[in-house]
Amino acid sequence: MKVLVIGGAGYIGSHTARVLRKHGHEAIIYDNLSTGHDFLAKGFELVVGDIADGGKLRPVMNRVDAVMHFAAHAYVGESVTNPRKYFRNNVEAALNLLNTSLDAGVRTFVFSSTCAVYGIPATVPITEDMTRQPINPYGISKLFLENALEAYSPAYGLRFASLRYFNAAGADESEEIGELHDPEAHLIPLALAASRAGAPPLQIFGTDYPTPDGTCIRDYIHVNDLAEAHVLALGRLGSGEESFAVNLGTGQGCSVLEIIRAVENVTGRMVNRVIAPRRPGDPPALVADPTRAQRLLQWKATRSLSDIVATAWNWSQRSRAPA
Repeated sequence: MKVLVIGGAGYIGSHTARVLRKHGHEAIIYDNLSTGHDFLAKGFELVVGDIADGGKLRPVMNRVDAVMHFAAHAYVGESVTNPRKYFRNNVEAALNLLNTSLDAGVRTFVFSSTCAVYGIPATVPITEDMTRQPINPYGISKLFLENALEAYSPAYGLRFASLRYFNAAGADESEEIGELHDPEAHLIPLALAASRAGAPPLQIFGTDYPTPDGTCIRDYIHVNDLAEAHVLALGRLGSGEESFAVNLGTGQGCSVLEIIRAVENVTGRMVNRVIAPRRPGDPPALVADPTRAQRLLQWKATRSLSDIVATAWNWSQRSRAPA
């Protein structure tokens, strides 16, 4: 199958493009390079363009069988201070992408969604049947496109998968691609950076949560486990199965302090850190129930926390990553 990987020069998109190729698919990468990097698309056809640009998008859309959409702004804090930016790209431009896909006759769409659509869950682990009540513009923008996909599916024969990620982390085992954000906001690369002599300390936002060690708990999943789930989702849709939404996580939560200990074990260095106040809206725990993904996709995350941290560390040692 020929797949248009929107945002394929970014973190998760670039890993997924490689897994697509490994499974015999042809990936074409479409990215405006505003946050992506052209070297992450090395070895693939790269079309530089914005998803709001129908004139650039239409010719390449006519050449593919399916779309995978990764091109969203994804900083929760920024979405609160600049919601216009998020609704312009994650809603307006994404609708243009979706409409262009339909106009080109492409009816298979894999969407990079997020656990942020759930907001603050009443209980964990989180199942797909829980109420979706996002608490920030980023989550709202992702839920909007989920709703659009759900409306388009019966109306236009669109088959879609909404894949709700938990915390993507780690890097490809080849050490050729990995996580590279500016600014970096994810815990593991920040902890790796804080293990460097003279580096700014890692901020721990709150140590008084109702968790075993007082710090927030999150479900960390290796980026290549995520990528493999995308390819399995594509295969399910390509076989004519109905549209679906699934959580992608390990089902195991790790606290901030547990992540710090894992980084110290892998690097052999102490992580310099300071305690900071809680951030507004941070839930104590977000952990996936991955049962539906296991059932529908025959998929399960296989890489451990040690694998995640080790691959992130190896990548940071040989790349421009900030550690």
